[in-house]
Amino acid sequence: MSEGRPPILELQGITKSFGGVEALRGVDFALHPGEIHGLVGENGAGKSTLMKIIAGVHTEFSGRFLIDGAETHFRSTRDAHAAGIAMVHQELSVAPDLTVAENVFLGNQPTNALGLVQWRRMARDAGEQLARFGIDVDPMTRLGDLPIGLQQLIEIARVLFSGARIIILDEPTSALSPPEVERLFATLRRLREDGTAIVFISHFIEDILLVSDTVTVFRNGRKVAETASAATSKGALIEAMIGRGGEALEHSYTDDLMLPRPSDRQVVLKVDQLSLSRSLKDVSFEARAGEVLGIYGFMGCGQQELSRILFGKLKPDTGTLFVDGTPKTFASTAAARRAGVALVPESRRDMLFHQEPVYKNISISILDRISALLLKPAQERDIAKRQVEQLQIRPPVVGLDLGMLSGGNQQKVALAKWLTYPPKLLVLCEPTRGMDVGAKNDVINIVRDLRAKGLAIIVLSTEPETVLSLADRILVLKRGALVREFRNEPVSKDRLLEAA
Repeated sequence: MSEGRPPILELQGITKSFGGVEALRGVDFALHPGEIHGLVGENGAGKSTLMKIIAGVHTEFSGRFLIDGAETHFRSTRDAHAAGIAMVHQELSVAPDLTVAENVFLGNQPTNALGLVQWRRMARDAGEQLARFGIDVDPMTRLGDLPIGLQQLIEIARVLFSGARIIILDEPTSALSPPEVERLFATLRRLREDGTAIVFISHFIEDILLVSDTVTVFRNGRKVAETASAATSKGALIEAMIGRGGEALEHSYTDDLMLPRPSDRQVVLKVDQLSLSRSLKDVSFEARAGEVLGIYGFMGCGQQELSRILFGKLKPDTGTLFVDGTPKTFASTAAARRAGVALVPESRRDMLFHQEPVYKNISISILDRISALLLKPAQERDIAKRQVEQLQIRPPVVGLDLGMLSGGNQQKVALAKWLTYPPKLLVLCEPTRGMDVGAKNDVINIVRDLRAKGLAIIVLSTEPETVLSLADRILVLKRGALVREFRNEPVSKDRLLEAA
């Protein structure tokens, strides 16, 4: 264990900015050999930024960085690897077109005296490593053919058995089943006994308390608390994450917000017993006209998969969708659109063309209505001008390339694209992420106006403030299953966090 040992890693007064915005402000952090150190905090609190500094991803920052008591500065991830630091990032960094064995030994393939890769040995050694982690899979299988959860396990196994002295795990359990989580925790405890230092970042506070020795809380780029895991609780950590009194963020919703009585208007969408591999488990709900249904959960809870099923991008394993009472099987996004479903995904890059003018981005969803053969730019511009005026897109120049607009105004263009249609059901994924307060308020007001006009709207977000500011009812999605519904009752940010 770590008691009495000097830190293997120490950060002093770390400050990091992106474009003039401070992501970290004067952070001190220490990690000891044989310690599992948990990090918690809301999205954007600074956890991942600090870990990317340790892993050599971010190399420009101020403050002191010490390894084994000696000040150092990594110029790249290669320097971090050489110092014995390995990281599993929140986003998978596997090579799906390579085999399992090639991924396990990515960048470190065993070679013979002539420098040739020893394929048979690599497959054998990969199989043995994975078996130690309880994974029974053919090492010569193409990794991309395996379920996402298994891909994540294989990436974790690659790092855990890399021989690194310091291992950073960023949301490692997001796609894992409960037995796989237990298997991971057992391996982490064995590594801890061997003296490995581990940083464990997770939104699942229960996981943090179960496996870590120490917990550090981040809020708004600062370290606000550090305590022994045995001396704290989920409620105390949530309170530290949110902040109280004068330090609380504006619109933090720490007080109760009263949800309205459930609507009795027409059911536009009914989802019945929807399941998808490891991502969704028997999900059922209804969305009604003139209502905003919020679906809240942590990253990896299944939100993205659900939104893609609703828009015909993914086909569920089981379950049925009903639109206006009629069962639907969407073979494509075009079929979903014809049924009256529209999706604004989390990434605007998935649906917009940044090198094209605003008017083309707005009119693209109705080109078939304007003309079957020839484009009509004048008509496209007229339609776009109406949407630009209605949504107050700035600058109000429809001929300007989309990439010249701010993120908030690009999000308005993404909404305008569908409002020219218009849909019966609008699905919004992370509609206000990465926006300033003014842009967020604009988008919130647009959504409220659409609700008043009778649209059924589903808002999926990992940001509790967004869900609380928009939703009439709130469902909580946890590891692919709906675990709580808030309706006609008080709800707050800490209650959402507790349920998730």
